Amino acid sequence: MKTGSRALSAVCDTEVVVIKGADVPLACGGSPMVTTRDGVQGAIQAGHDGGTVLGKRYTHEGSGLQVLCVKPGAGSLSVNGERLIELAAKQLPSSD
Repeated sequence: MKTGSRALSAVCDTEVVVIKGADVPLACGGSPMVTTRDGVQGAIQAGHDGGTVLGKRYTHEGSGLQVLCVKPGAGSLSVNGERLIELAAKQLPSSD
């Protein structure tokens, strides 16, 4: 996946933009993500129904892949069956 490319879930409403690219197969809801939707949606696989949150970044530690959720959905993001980790917001320094 190239930096700047957009990926769409085939089984839910999730859409992401790639922030840091990697040559790995990104999936959502247990099904591979696509570049265009054909209107046919499958079912989310059991265990892949954690959902995505709008505006959150998700990363795969093994490959360095990082994506930004631009449209939330019911499926969770994964690479080779390994769930992507939601990045926590960085603490800003105190202004005291």
